[in-house]
Amino acid sequence: MDDRLKILIEEAKDTMSKAVDHVESELTKIRAGKANPQMLDSVHVDYYGTPTPIAQVANVNTPDARTIVVQPWEKNLIAAIEKAITDANLGLNPQNDGIVIRLSIPPLTEERRKDLVKRVKAEGEAGKVAIRNIRKDVNEKIKKQQKEGVAEDDAKTAEAEVQKVTDSYIVKVDKHIEVKEKDIMTV
Repeated sequence: MDDRLKILIEEAKDTMSKAVDHVESELTKIRAGKANPQMLDSVHVDYYGTPTPIAQVANVNTPDARTIVVQPWEKNLIAAIEKAITDANLGLNPQNDGIVIRLSIPPLTEERRKDLVKRVKAEGEAGKVAIRNIRKDVNEKIKKQQKEGVAEDDAKTAEAEVQKVTDSYIVKVDKHIEVKEKDIMTV
């Protein structure tokens, strides 16, 4: 197979891998009823005028399955962190004792679980669409290469290879969805 086509296929793998990573990071933001420090990854605190992730200004840990504890490195940040968590609209109610902020993760209702599963599936579908768009772009580049002199057989082989890669990455997204769905529906 032509080297230009091999490069296109490698670029497709790389981009599809990033799409799967994005889906995975979006899924970690969806609360499954268990405490997870990553739930606060999207929350930014005003740290001397700069929006800064909580993990860069405090220790975030989970002493048990239903609690997240945020311990700021500077005591004067406790109010800013509490406000940032409230403003992030995560459905969590911060409790501040002057030293640490405790977040109790309420158990999910059946209805809320079903809503979260819908969100998980929507996130997964968005990831699959992104992967299919990458496939489409790469196939167009392959056709362009064919017009520029790449053998037709090589182009067909490359398209088949891109389809195989696409299928494998879609399976990865499906596995992430399945794991997250099971995680949410487990009471």
